[in-house]
Amino acid sequence: MDTAGLLVRLGGVHSLGFAAFHLAFWKLFDWRRDLARNSPANRAIMQILNLRLVYVFLGMGALALAFGGELAATPLGRALLGFIALFWVGRGVEQCVFLRIHDWRVHLLSALFVLGTALHAVPLWLA
Repeated sequence: MDTAGLLVRLGGVHSLGFAAFHLAFWKLFDWRRDLARNSPANRAIMQILNLRLVYVFLGMGALALAFGGELAATPLGRALLGFIALFWVGRGVEQCVFLRIHDWRVHLLSALFVLGTALHAVPLWLA
């Protein structure tokens, strides 16, 4: 396995980790109690968006693990990798704009967003 394919597969593991993390939001953030303070529409939107992110992370993780070499070596695969790298760049910027909390856990998440960017962008230069 070449370096680009390995990085793509590690990106797949990264995506699956974020899928698991998002599935834990109900318990981690006590959403049953906390979201009850929102309007029914906002409560539903939060949960729907979170589940759609889980779907995206599971899909990206599965594709990266099953087709890591092809993602790094084909124009369509590289376009998808670029799209996901930009997803993580955007997520990092949004973290700085909307979650201005000085806490080690927030900083850890920011580092994981940078890692996600690198795992998906570096193979673009290696291929």
